[in-house]
Amino acid sequence: MWDPAKYLDYADLRARPFYDLLARVGATSPRRVVDLGCGPGNLTTSLAERWPDAVLEAGDSSPDMVEAARARGLDARELDVREWTPAADTDVVVSNAVLQWVPGHQDLLRKWANDLPSGAWLAVQVPGNFGAASHAAVRELAATDEWESSLAGVVFREEGTVEDPLGYANLLAEEGCAIDAWETTYTQRLSGPDAVLEWITGTALRPVKAALDADSWTRFRAQLAPMLDQAYPPRADGTTWFPFRRIFFVARTP
Repeated sequence: MWDPAKYLDYADLRARPFYDLLARVGATSPRRVVDLGCGPGNLTTSLAERWPDAVLEAGDSSPDMVEAARARGLDARELDVREWTPAADTDVVVSNAVLQWVPGHQDLLRKWANDLPSGAWLAVQVPGNFGAASHAAVRELAATDEWESSLAGVVFREEGTVEDPLGYANLLAEEGCAIDAWETTYTQRLSGPDAVLEWITGTALRPVKAALDADSWTRFRAQLAPMLDQAYPPRADGTTWFPFRRIFFVARTP
């Protein structure tokens, strides 16, 4: 389950990769623009502002996120990106921080590249920090005797969950696309106590929370907090530097 309010903590920092991604999409008058994984819709509304004459299609796998997006006036719907097929007039597809949750998404990208009309734009961003200390600490704690059995069914994402920019560039170039792929490490300044813990609670820790009862979840967080503070020491002014690597690509179909 996704918590829209929690996800919107640090909304400005979470939005920056989205706008950096869209800055490299050169579509001028698209007929249909699709946001796959629209979340609470706070970024999707900017697509409507940029291309007001386009049909805007938005969807997310989380009912709570879809409800939040609808509250913003979007005609959002529940969808599984693995089952989505582009309409014939789809000229722009945006997928922001979604495909890291989809095993085998490389095959999905190949399918989309071949199903989209000629000259369509496919813009994707995924986190590239699965080898970072934040994820390593979660995996380390989950593997301890106290938590191993409770979290046995949780899939923890590791290095290799997503491709590097070259991997995506080669994948889509093989489908005939023009491709622009890059990565950026944002040095994010987080504020407040347990800042990194609060950041990953809205995303990476969702499967852990879903697997535990309320008391166990509170205890897991309490044990994880000092591990994260050691990896990301808080500054004297109460802020914490949190490097976050992101992988981007914008492809245009032949």
